[in-house]
Amino acid sequence: MRILVTGGAGFIGSHTVDALLSKGHEVRVYDNLDPQVHGKDAGVPDYLNPEAEFVYGDVRNREGLKAALEGVDGLFHLAAAVGVGQSMYEVQKYVEANTLGAAVLLDLLVNHKHQVQKVVVASSMSIYGEGQYLCEQHGDVFPSLRSAGQLEARAWEMRCPHCFKIVKPVPTSEEKPLFPTSIYAITKRDHEEMFLTIGRAYNIPTAALRYFNAYGPRQALSNPYTGVAAIFSSRFLNHKEPIIFEDGRQSRDFIHVSDIVQANMLAFEREGANYDVFNVGSGVQTSILEVAELLGKMLAPDIKLQVVGQFRQGDIRHCFADISKIKDRLGFLPEVDFKDGIGELVDWVRTQEAEDLVESARAELIEKSLVK
Repeated sequence: MRILVTGGAGFIGSHTVDALLSKGHEVRVYDNLDPQVHGKDAGVPDYLNPEAEFVYGDVRNREGLKAALEGVDGLFHLAAAVGVGQSMYEVQKYVEANTLGAAVLLDLLVNHKHQVQKVVVASSMSIYGEGQYLCEQHGDVFPSLRSAGQLEARAWEMRCPHCFKIVKPVPTSEEKPLFPTSIYAITKRDHEEMFLTIGRAYNIPTAALRYFNAYGPRQALSNPYTGVAAIFSSRFLNHKEPIIFEDGRQSRDFIHVSDIVQANMLAFEREGANYDVFNVGSGVQTSILEVAELLGKMLAPDIKLQVVGQFRQGDIRHCFADISKIKDRLGFLPEVDFKDGIGELVDWVRTQEAEDLVESARAELIEKSLVK
């Protein structure tokens, strides 16, 4: 099959390209080489497999995208502007790149002849907002954002929306009501809902994957809005303290990029994925402080961690994946243990240079009153 991967020169995209080529597919990459991800005046990254056809283009460019779809049998739509905090003050940029970009692609699939037989679209755990919690009195509960008063009091943990007692985080299932807390998250919800709606209406088998916190080689180290493992790595690489918000005990689900790719392949190949959504995570809860400590020991053991006690507007406390659905339906099983995966990330980081832009990004968030 000939497969188009939008955003195929990026972190997850390039690894997906490798997997598709290894399975004998022809692959076309469509990517705008965003300077925030690839650096100013960057060309095609060295890590992109030369067996793939590369097409420079933006998903908002209708004619360019139309040409890229020519002769394509399968589609991975991974292209997106990524940055939770930045999306809250570059609203137009994120809505245009993500929601409008998705609309252009879908409009082409609806109104022009094509031979696309399967679509996999990248969604995000960010669309959940807060994760799922268990209250001793009220069972499963879905609290929304913490109040300004609670955050200002530095009372970090979530409380039951009914009895206001502290609740325990539990794995978040696909059935949890969506409550996106950033413009980025809203655009990712748009992605999955738009693609699944068009897929069902026009009988184009489509699967939406809600990626949790991906990490691994090729993640953009100079992008201060990328994943936290890459941001911390960049700080350590530049001999600077990582900035840890709240008390550092907020938790996420970290999944190695190779396991993301495994899920991508299963969703593409299995009919059981059609017209449905799946969490893609490790199912393991890991605190931000644990990530920083592990990276620090490996990259810069002499640097102390900086837990600032500040909070960012819209940040959630805990969210980790219930992966029973993707296990049962698609046979997905995460293979990379977090410590092993971090070791691989560190080995790669040591071969890289990174421009540290974290302080400037933090200054922008403070200026916009998004950090307090």
